[in-house]
Amino acid sequence: MAEPEFSARGVRIERWPRSLTRAGQVLIQDGRLALLTSYGRVIDSAPLRAVRTAKPWFAGSGSAVATLNGIRYRLTMGQRGRRPDATALAGRFMDTVSRASHTKT
Repeated sequence: MAEPEFSARGVRIERWPRSLTRAGQVLIQDGRLALLTSYGRVIDSAPLRAVRTAKPWFAGSGSAVATLNGIRYRLTMGQRGRRPDATALAGRFMDTVSRASHTKT
Protein backbone atom coordinates (compact mmCIF):
# COMPACT_ATOMS: atom_id res chain seq x y z
CA MET A 1 0.00 0.00 0.00
CA ALA A 2 1.30 3.44 -0.93
CA GLU A 3 2.01 6.24 1.49
CA PRO A 4 -1.05 8.49 2.00
CA GLU A 5 -1.07 11.73 0.01
CA PHE A 6 -2.99 13.43 2.82
CA SER A 7 -3.96 12.32 6.30
CA ALA A 8 -5.56 14.26 9.11
CA ARG A 9 -6.77 12.95 12.46
CA GLY A 10 -8.99 14.61 15.01
CA VAL A 11 -11.34 15.92 12.32
CA ARG A 12 -14.94 16.74 13.14
CA ILE A 13 -17.07 15.27 10.34
CA GLU A 14 -20.62 16.55 10.03
CA ARG A 15 -23.40 15.62 7.67
CA TRP A 16 -26.00 18.28 8.05
CA PRO A 17 -27.68 18.59 10.48
CA ARG A 18 -25.73 16.23 12.73
CA SER A 19 -22.17 15.41 13.72
CA LEU A 20 -20.98 11.95 12.71
CA THR A 21 -17.71 12.03 14.66
CA ARG A 22 -15.65 14.56 16.58
CA ALA A 23 -12.36 12.72 16.20
CA GLY A 24 -12.50 11.28 12.70
CA GLN A 25 -9.87 10.88 10.04
CA VAL A 26 -9.63 12.19 6.49
CA LEU A 27 -7.42 10.01 4.30
CA ILE A 28 -6.42 10.46 0.67
CA GLN A 29 -4.63 7.41 -0.64
CA ASP A 30 -4.42 5.57 -3.98
CA GLY A 31 -6.66 8.12 -5.70
CA ARG A 32 -9.51 7.85 -3.18
CA LEU A 33 -10.81 10.05 -0.40
CA ALA A 34 -12.03 8.22 2.69
CA LEU A 35 -13.80 9.69 5.71
CA LEU A 36 -13.30 7.47 8.76
CA THR A 37 -14.62 7.41 12.32
CA SER A 38 -12.24 7.47 15.27
CA TYR A 39 -12.50 3.65 15.29
CA GLY A 40 -11.46 3.37 11.62
CA ARG A 41 -14.93 2.56 10.24
CA VAL A 42 -15.55 4.07 6.80
CA ILE A 43 -18.22 6.79 6.82
CA ASP A 44 -17.94 7.42 3.08
CA SER A 45 -15.40 6.95 0.31
CA ALA A 46 -15.12 8.10 -3.31
CA PRO A 47 -12.55 8.46 -6.11
CA LEU A 48 -10.86 11.87 -6.00
CA ARG A 49 -12.14 12.78 -9.47
CA ALA A 50 -15.71 12.55 -8.14
CA VAL A 51 -15.07 14.70 -5.04
CA ARG A 52 -15.80 18.42 -4.89
CA THR A 53 -14.42 20.68 -2.17
CA ALA A 54 -15.14 24.25 -1.16
CA LYS A 55 -14.33 26.73 1.54
CA PRO A 56 -17.51 27.46 3.51
CA TRP A 57 -18.22 31.14 4.05
CA PHE A 58 -20.11 30.38 7.26
CA ALA A 59 -17.40 28.41 9.08
CA GLY A 60 -14.01 29.03 10.58
CA SER A 61 -10.77 29.04 8.63
CA GLY A 62 -9.98 25.41 9.52
CA SER A 63 -13.08 24.05 7.81
CA ALA A 64 -13.86 22.64 4.38
CA VAL A 65 -16.94 21.22 2.69
CA ALA A 66 -16.49 18.02 0.70
CA THR A 67 -19.16 16.47 -1.51
CA LEU A 68 -18.83 12.70 -1.90
CA ASN A 69 -21.42 10.60 -3.71
CA GLY A 70 -23.83 13.54 -3.69
CA ILE A 71 -23.61 14.00 0.09
CA ARG A 72 -22.11 17.16 1.62
CA TYR A 73 -19.83 16.81 4.62
CA ARG A 74 -18.42 19.62 6.69
CA LEU A 75 -14.88 18.84 7.82
CA THR A 76 -13.39 20.84 10.69
CA MET A 77 -9.67 20.19 10.88
CA GLY A 78 -7.73 20.24 14.11
CA GLN A 79 -10.84 19.85 16.26
CA ARG A 80 -9.01 17.76 18.85
CA GLY A 81 -6.46 19.78 20.79
CA ARG A 82 -7.36 22.99 18.90
CA ARG A 83 -4.38 22.63 16.56
CA PRO A 84 -3.03 26.01 15.45
CA ASP A 85 -2.30 24.69 11.95
CA ALA A 86 -5.95 23.83 11.18
CA THR A 87 -6.16 26.53 8.49
CA ALA A 88 -3.07 25.18 6.72
CA LEU A 89 -4.37 21.62 7.04
CA ALA A 90 -7.72 22.53 5.45
CA GLY A 91 -5.89 24.34 2.64
CA ARG A 92 -3.62 21.35 2.01
CA PHE A 93 -6.66 19.06 1.88
CA MET A 94 -8.42 21.22 -0.71
CA ASP A 95 -5.20 21.58 -2.76
CA THR A 96 -4.63 17.81 -2.79
CA VAL A 97 -8.17 17.12 -4.03
CA SER A 98 -7.92 19.91 -6.60
CA ARG A 99 -4.56 18.65 -7.95
CA ALA A 100 -5.91 15.11 -8.29
CA SER A 101 -9.00 16.21 -10.18
CA HIS A 102 -6.88 18.18 -12.69
CA THR A 103 -4.34 15.44 -13.48
CA LYS A 104 -4.90 13.26 -16.51
CA THR A 105 -4.48 9.51 -16.26
